[in-house]
Amino acid sequence: MTTIERTASGARVMGVLNVTPDSFSDGGDFVAFDAALAQARRLIADGADILDIGGESSRPGAAPVDGAEEIARVVPVIRAIRAESDIPISIDTMKPEVARAAVEAGATMWNDVTALRHAPHGLATAAALGCDVVLMHMQGEPGTMQEGPRYQDVVGEVAAFLAERARAALAAGVRRERIWLDPGVGFGKHVTRHNLPLIAGLPRIVALGYPVLLGVSRKSFIGALDGGAPPDRRLGGSIAGALAGVAAGVAAVRVHDVRETVQAVRVWEAIANAAG
Repeated sequence: MTTIERTASGARVMGVLNVTPDSFSDGGDFVAFDAALAQARRLIADGADILDIGGESSRPGAAPVDGAEEIARVVPVIRAIRAESDIPISIDTMKPEVARAAVEAGATMWNDVTALRHAPHGLATAAALGCDVVLMHMQGEPGTMQEGPRYQDVVGEVAAFLAERARAALAAGVRRERIWLDPGVGFGKHVTRHNLPLIAGLPRIVALGYPVLLGVSRKSFIGALDGGAPPDRRLGGSIAGALAGVAAGVAAVRVHDVRETVQAVRVWEAIANAAG
């Protein structure tokens, strides 16, 4: 299993594929197998470098899904994609048993919103699987994380948490080149009071020395800055957030609108390279 290659600038585009009935932006759109596979093909055609497939929503108030149901949602889609493409596939799950089943089906990355804290054997499972692992910061639990989150120094606290989880992963046997970090924009953070400083402070997260994955696509802080715009009216803000991440040196941006983001990143990189 090879690590996911980075471009010279470090900017990759990860396309989101939620095979869930209740995700905040596209819940129910791709829960059927045929719809999910068709969307995967679209994301690949639009230029996605990685696909991130999730079978359980992590939005506040979402209903928990047991491992067997989550596996039933994601594994057939992963197998079908792998049968026709060698694109890197990420499994978005907090459950080790789902990650294991996904990797056996062809996934190459485990994207965990709990930073491998959900189960006692999460770290050991990640080491045994040998796949890339995304460690994300989240204050609280998915169901209640937006109920009064508090920080003295959001960037410093997020950076310290991610550094500690990276050390824990290394100690458990995860290879350093497999570790990615995600500051967790929107996960246990105030809509604007925490998310905006966190995005502005991304260079401090990048400075930890691990590739950083940034997910800001269609998130609520964009709507808050635009008069309550719903998720499907947040494309401009999503691209702005993604480019802020690219400018800060993140390794990848996780997005719903792949074609538009790929175009924006390519133009940004071309302008940056032209400046010498």
